[in-house]
Amino acid sequence: LLTKIENAGAIFLGGNTPESVGDYIAGPNHVLPTMGTARYSSALGVETFLKRSSIISYSRNALREHGEHVVRLARAEGLEAHAQAVIKRIKGR
Repeated sequence: LLTKIENAGAIFLGGNTPESVGDYIAGPNHVLPTMGTARYSSALGVETFLKRSSIISYSRNALREHGEHVVRLARAEGLEAHAQAVIKRIKGR
């Protein structure tokens, strides 16, 4: 049965696992996604209140290796300044 469940905020398995166990003791928050939002959302948790940042660091060699692809994508989106930001760094300006 568990393998057939695709979207759920919490799954309570077996006759000895009432929802109240999940709400008060087992750990998951009782604020669960409703109205079908479990398709793209999870239960409220500590991570809900954390801010994440991505850290990106490229070497000049890595930029030279991948820069052509970045330039092509930037230009396809009409973002010439993005393309030039890569081109100028590759050329060392």
